[in-house]
Amino acid sequence: MQSMAAKEAKTHFGELMDTVQREPVSIKKYGRPVAVIMSAEEYKQFKLERLRARLSIGEMQLDRGNAVDGRTFFQELSLEKV
Repeated sequence: MQSMAAKEAKTHFGELMDTVQREPVSIKKYGRPVAVIMSAEEYKQFKLERLRARLSIGEMQLDRGNAVDGRTFFQELSLEKV
């Protein structure tokens, strides 16, 4: 993953947009990472993988008899930190 200073990202925004089509870019402010920018397609895939992982956990909980209702499942899913 490439890294870019926030000031550089602002100055070279077009270049940043081109770069994130190939790979995510970490944005740093005062030398510390503050954001990661990725393409819309990569974000879509990320969300899909996260949902699949959570569904897999839910299936294991069902197999053990630790089920929750659908509303609770989706509330917990929406509250999860990335």
